[in-house]
Amino acid sequence: MLEVTDLRTHFFTFGGARVVKAVDGVSFRLREGETLGLVGESGSGKTTTCMSIVGLLPRAGRVVGGSVLFEGEDLTRKSQRELRRIRGRRIAMILQDPMASLNPLFTIFRQVAEPAFFHQHLRGRTLRERVRHLLESVRIPSPEWRMRDYPHQMSGGMRQRIVGAIALAGGPRLVIADEPTTNLDVTIQAQYLDLLKDIQRETGVALIFVTHNLGIVAKMCDRVAVMYAGKIIEQGPVRALFDDPKHPYTRALLGSVPKLGSKEPLYAIAGQPPNLADLPSGCAFHPRCPEAVPRCATEEPGDVHLAGGRVARCWLVSDGLTRS
Repeated sequence: MLEVTDLRTHFFTFGGARVVKAVDGVSFRLREGETLGLVGESGSGKTTTCMSIVGLLPRAGRVVGGSVLFEGEDLTRKSQRELRRIRGRRIAMILQDPMASLNPLFTIFRQVAEPAFFHQHLRGRTLRERVRHLLESVRIPSPEWRMRDYPHQMSGGMRQRIVGAIALAGGPRLVIADEPTTNLDVTIQAQYLDLLKDIQRETGVALIFVTHNLGIVAKMCDRVAVMYAGKIIEQGPVRALFDDPKHPYTRALLGSVPKLGSKEPLYAIAGQPPNLADLPSGCAFHPRCPEAVPRCATEEPGDVHLAGGRVARCWLVSDGLTRS
């Protein structure tokens, strides 16, 4: 369904004096009905990758290379007018903060109805029934009454469900969820994740799930791609990657996850993520990597394709030195 190849998105400062390589050669594939998790520290390029796919970059950002093939069409070559006909209808997004997505001046009905009105040309009673069905599908109680409410009259969990209903209103084939559970408490978060899985089973949509939470990846995703400094440094099936991570950064991320009943201190990755406007030579992770060899500081590694559809970008993997 979706094939991203060598995607490069840069941000340019005033006058072009500095270039920030927010996405620097990202490649992955997504099949129908599949869920792909994008994980990594803040600033690794996860959200920019998603915004590049749907053409919602801020003014300073620009896709400078690569392709985004969605059902055979290269989205990077589409005009904004053409992309507006794709966004909401074939590709939808669920953003992190529902209050940034919902307009406080409009009723829930108007906001959920807009994609169905614009993309599916529904009107009158048919449109109202569509909104009622969407609210029911995301488990909003008494939808006939709640569609008259405004966002401030909803709880945080209900607002996030409303955003999900808006994303589904146009009947998309792909939903991109950018950390949709960050502002929810643990109980509501679990309910929301179960809801997304139920919706995916019922509709067959593919899902890209952006998150910091590796527990959510284990629960939600079929495949996972680990990003660092604008690159995917490892990707593969979730279970295989969690059981046997090949890249030192992936091992460090997994090592920093709290373990139930463990009294050992959490592992902390040394240092800070690099400045994307002034990346180090060689592998961007080498200044923080406890397993770095001299070659890591001078040469940038390429993708190494492994068994089981796994890919890692590390000299230790390429040279067969990675630990088992």
